Amino acid sequence: MRPIGDRNGLDPTQRPVTPTELATAIHATPHKMVMAFAGAGAQALAWLHSVGGSSRTVLSAVDIYTPASMRKWVGFMPARFTSRRVARAMARRAFAEAREFANPADAVFGLASTATIATDRAKRGDHRVAAAVKDAFGVVTYYLTLEKDARDRAGEEEIVSLVLLRAAADACGVLARPELPLVGAERVETTFVPSDLLAGLDAGERAAVVMRSDGALIAPREGERHVVLSGAFNPVHQGHLELAAAAARHTGLPPLFELPLVNADKAPIGLLEARRRAQQFAGRGAIALTRAPLFVEKAALFPGSVFVVGVDTAERILEPRFYGGSEERMLAALQEIAARGCRFLVAGRLDRDEGYKTLRHLRMPAAVAGVFEELPEGMFRRDVSSSQIRERWAARG
Repeated sequence: MRPIGDRNGLDPTQRPVTPTELATAIHATPHKMVMAFAGAGAQALAWLHSVGGSSRTVLSAVDIYTPASMRKWVGFMPARFTSRRVARAMARRAFAEAREFANPADAVFGLASTATIATDRAKRGDHRVAAAVKDAFGVVTYYLTLEKDARDRAGEEEIVSLVLLRAAADACGVLARPELPLVGAERVETTFVPSDLLAGLDAGERAAVVMRSDGALIAPREGERHVVLSGAFNPVHQGHLELAAAAARHTGLPPLFELPLVNADKAPIGLLEARRRAQQFAGRGAIALTRAPLFVEKAALFPGSVFVVGVDTAERILEPRFYGGSEERMLAALQEIAARGCRFLVAGRLDRDEGYKTLRHLRMPAAVAGVFEELPEGMFRRDVSSSQIRERWAARG
């Protein structure tokens, strides 16, 4: 399982604060792209090329500068060149070329933008940018109208390029990125048209969708058993990856990460945010997006599987207050999980007050003791959490 970060030297626990740091974070992922831009956006490509690793990300880049070249790229002559429709068409063409140029195991996306900014002649219309990304999850569109006279041409080129760079970061699962230097009433309007599989999940027509490590989305295969690590992954960190690997060695089952869009005690996760978090796993392993907040529901989705959890999660699973205050309902739920051939593998975790806690520290009803097994500390211990990483991001601004 590929570790987080790579040889470009970026510390993945630190928030990028400059365009070149964000470019470095993008290059630290395995994603590959084809980029097409018209009117502005060349600075984004320059930032990507200015740091080591560009050849790992950029398959091709196209600067479209005439109506004829735009028509050839998108297959029609636009009535209005700087529009969401044109940006989406450009991104779809870029995605098709990325699929052609990349290896089959690569996660790819098409990145595109079309913009109109300050020039050497007066313009009556708005200065604006429409950018889009096409990947296996669907098409994301970013639209920004710039305040006139707030920047010179170089400043408008920079903001367009920053929009493009952030769109690429989203597509690569880079959760921490610098804020855009917007002024006045400026805001980026973001829309997402999901793929059919993802739309079915959102509508409740599907119970789960799996993203493979190559970025492709598939329906879950019936009968497959896994060691399942569920989480919010905001962000994913080395502890998640090492825990899944240790659990896979211990059980002999292949690892599967799970991101539930609805959670028993947290706010729901929207499709666009789920896409960003799932893309962190490209090149690292498969992740299932589900609508199963409870483990009894997860057991129905993944019968015969082993759920690897931290001791804090195991403690909540054993608390009757999460079952309407009824110990009988708690025991019945755990027995239903066991009846589906599932069980829990519990990893220890450092507690600020109680030190290193393991399964042995929990009150365990005898009737369900066989549903839980402790993962030996010698196989896994990593004292890190996503909340600690987010605190470091906030401290860096």
